[in-house]
Amino acid sequence: MAQARNQRIESEIQRVLAALIAREVKDPRVGNVTITAVSMAADKATAKIFFTPFASLNPPEQVREGLTRAAGFLRGELGRRLQLRHAPRLEFVFDDSAVGAERLSSLIEKAVARDRAHAASPAAGDAAAGPSEPAADTDIPPR
Repeated sequence: MAQARNQRIESEIQRVLAALIAREVKDPRVGNVTITAVSMAADKATAKIFFTPFASLNPPEQVREGLTRAAGFLRGELGRRLQLRHAPRLEFVFDDSAVGAERLSSLIEKAVARDRAHAASPAAGDAAAGPSEPAADTDIPPR
């Protein structure tokens, strides 16, 4: 029961913070930010806010500094809008899962392109030779 309540609070915090950051935070370091997740501590005293800069010219560390600078304002507004007796302390964390997913997609695309090129080559008819070793310049580790 308590876990379901925590999840509802986390999703409401995510929704309200996304709107507040988009409309109210005027720090030029922040720009467009996507709130990817919220994780509250069991005692509800702190909340980790995971974010990803969206088409930002600033590096993630500067965006985090801008968000940290606005944390007091955001915490106060969050408490008022969600009618929380004690609003959690906000900790902003850069969510690098999108970067990892992009790298993984790139590796998959390279492997598929290499397989297609290998299948299209004239030596592809020689199936008895077995699988070829990956090229040394790829990012895929050997087995």
